[in-house]
Amino acid sequence: MIKVESLGKKYRLRHEQESHRYVALRDVLANRLRRLVAGRRPAASDTEEFWAIRDLSFEVREGEVVGIIGRNGAGKSTLLKLLSRITEPTTGRIRLRGRVSSLLEVGTGFHPELTGRENIYLNGTILGMTKREIDRKFDAIVAFSGVERFIDTPVKRFSSGMQVRLAFSVAAHLEPDILIVDEVLAVGDAGFQKKCLGRMQDVAAEGRTVLFVSHDLAAVEKLCTRAILMEAGRCQTDGPTSETIACYQKAIVEAASTDLTRRHDRRGKGSVKFTSIQTLDAGGRESSVFFSGRTLRIRMWYRSSGAEVLRNCRVSVSVHSLGKVFFLASTELHSDEPLDLAPEGFLDCVVDELPLSMGTYYLNPFFEVNAVIEDWIEGAATLNVEDGNFYGAGRDYPIGWEGKTVLVKHRWAVPEPVASAGSRRQ
Repeated sequence: MIKVESLGKKYRLRHEQESHRYVALRDVLANRLRRLVAGRRPAASDTEEFWAIRDLSFEVREGEVVGIIGRNGAGKSTLLKLLSRITEPTTGRIRLRGRVSSLLEVGTGFHPELTGRENIYLNGTILGMTKREIDRKFDAIVAFSGVERFIDTPVKRFSSGMQVRLAFSVAAHLEPDILIVDEVLAVGDAGFQKKCLGRMQDVAAEGRTVLFVSHDLAAVEKLCTRAILMEAGRCQTDGPTSETIACYQKAIVEAASTDLTRRHDRRGKGSVKFTSIQTLDAGGRESSVFFSGRTLRIRMWYRSSGAEVLRNCRVSVSVHSLGKVFFLASTELHSDEPLDLAPEGFLDCVVDELPLSMGTYYLNPFFEVNAVIEDWIEGAATLNVEDGNFYGAGRDYPIGWEGKTVLVKHRWAVPEPVASAGSRRQ
């Protein structure tokens, strides 16, 4: 159904000189004019070639459900855009057999001013459905999406979750030969995610082909029989899902133990970068193992390329495992005032009672200045947690219990025991 041969996609990145970071329109026009008069192109140092995909080859057979996994920036989304014919490859070729339905971003193909009803017809037409086909499936599409009450409301008033539910519903009812889904299920709630996974399983059971990109490794393992691990635009591993996921986890562990100054698989502008992350106990001592219920201090060191104060900053760190985020801590959750930081230093995120049970977790730090992402690293450090006396009773859940990963302080209101009839007579 899909054959990819020596595929490559190159982008040309333009870099402005540091001194020209903020320039007036007249300066831009003057510089362009000088270049035209001089008869020369921008200096080679002004541009950089970036290969998002390089020398990638694989095949997908009819009825296969293939997961595509990898870290941020590995080239997963670029690959799906190439397969969906949104952009053209620089090298190589792609052969597709049958009708393709793609769901790559929230509300792809939706017009914000049109109602949900109108967008179903618009999006369905873009995906190749006839009006008669949309008429026949309209009720099923709306019922699956769960937005019946708002179907005649402009989509611009929909939440992102409502948009993705409606978009997925349209794509899933197209009855495509190939269904391509890219990390959109993270927007919906747990109930809708379960419906989507069920729908994709139904599509696969009907003999159709599914390509599924997700950071949720549990969902990939449940849905896919085969998985492709991408790294730097290339295929790192292609095989049974469990084996590919094991390779991915190994790569994450290795990356988390690498000096952050040597990590190149990071996203952001890069004017400010994290230089190291420490995990400290309540006494400020560095440790590799923490107990649930105890204090965890995450110290994030950073450095700016300039000497000026960093204005309007937002710093966060998420804790995740197997592609699932268990909690996110962010500076913006604690103050409405802008956060200004020195050009170099550290921030401490303190968790007074660590709410995680035994397991290995990974830290993803994030740094933003004036709404521009400066640095974002996946799996920057490892957090090993052992079960502690979280509930103060000296006991814990048995290993393997459902719902055990996140520990929550709680209490029970237990009614007085009701006396038996015999006891009342006495």
